[in-house]
Amino acid sequence: MATFGAAAVATNQNPNKSIEVSQPPSDSVSSLCFSPKANILVATSWDNQVRCWEISRSGTGVASVPKASISHDHPVLCSTWKDDGTTVFSGGCDKQVKMWPLLSGGQPVTVAMHDAPIKEVAWIPEMNLLATGSWDKTLKSSSVRSLCCAVECNDLAKWDNMCMWIVKRYWDTRQPNPVHTQQLPDRCYALTVRYPLMVVGTADRNLVVFNLQNPQTEFKRINSPLKYQTRCVAAFPDQQGFLVGSIEGRVGVHHLDDSQQSKNFTFKCHRDGSEIYSVNSLNFHPIHHTFATAGSDGAFNFWDKDSKQRLKAMSRCGQPIPCSTFNTDGSIFAYSVCYDWSKGAENHNPATAKTYIYLHLPQETEVKGKPRAGTSGRK
Repeated sequence: MATFGAAAVATNQNPNKSIEVSQPPSDSVSSLCFSPKANILVATSWDNQVRCWEISRSGTGVASVPKASISHDHPVLCSTWKDDGTTVFSGGCDKQVKMWPLLSGGQPVTVAMHDAPIKEVAWIPEMNLLATGSWDKTLKSSSVRSLCCAVECNDLAKWDNMCMWIVKRYWDTRQPNPVHTQQLPDRCYALTVRYPLMVVGTADRNLVVFNLQNPQTEFKRINSPLKYQTRCVAAFPDQQGFLVGSIEGRVGVHHLDDSQQSKNFTFKCHRDGSEIYSVNSLNFHPIHHTFATAGSDGAFNFWDKDSKQRLKAMSRCGQPIPCSTFNTDGSIFAYSVCYDWSKGAENHNPATAKTYIYLHLPQETEVKGKPRAGTSGRK
């Protein structure tokens, strides 16, 4: 595997002339997610913080305004929004998930716990459930519907009383009790949900598929089509399959239907000659259903799986890109540029390291699928 050498570090941090988000975290970013209802961006980071910015657009101009933040006791690894855009969930190395009623200005409440760090969290609106994946080799589902209703209360004293009653009703406050606990074959590394499809990537290259219409039973378990450790997964928008990315600069396109297996393929990416970098993030465009990859080479690219083409290759930034996300209409692509911890703490210098979050405004030609040369059109 390649390392991010001195030559790469010395290059321009923002060669794509993206818009820089103001007041970024003081340590590496671990996840990014936009509100499903507005251009509000949340980032989690290794400095134990969850931060929020309001992103505004005026023509081609984009501005970011820091709005609020909360703290965990240890580094935060993952985040997701509730579908109504009122609430953020975050989890990490303190082994707990916090529910932050961001829009109402309420205080965060612990709503789920594991026995090891929580790597992934996903809100499933069709089930009113929160799914959490951990290095304790379990996947847990927690019902937080009543809690989410309570955070809308404007009377803070009444809110505190409601919180205590609801937490005691749904969970033992010493150890929140999930609706369901699913044993995984190994540590959870990646998780994606497009109801009714959920895919969990674990250590040892396991990919566990669930049909959420029967959530307590595995639908299918397969070995990754990639030969190296799974880094990220993303369910197809039509729920017919998923993408998987590995630490070996490769992406697999996998269909679930046995009759569609001939459409499966893998491709190389995030490589520079003999240097090979991890694929850290996979994001489908919400409108065109093309997708983006971001990697430890400091680059992000846009692809069309149906025509098997790369639509746009962006210039490499001076540090890895550990995470990325589209906003709800696909007009903004947010990505972080910072140390990704792939070389461990011994290669991290807090005195010189700097973290960036950038906003790229995709052109339609970058993200809209097009027929492969020599074909008459897309089916």
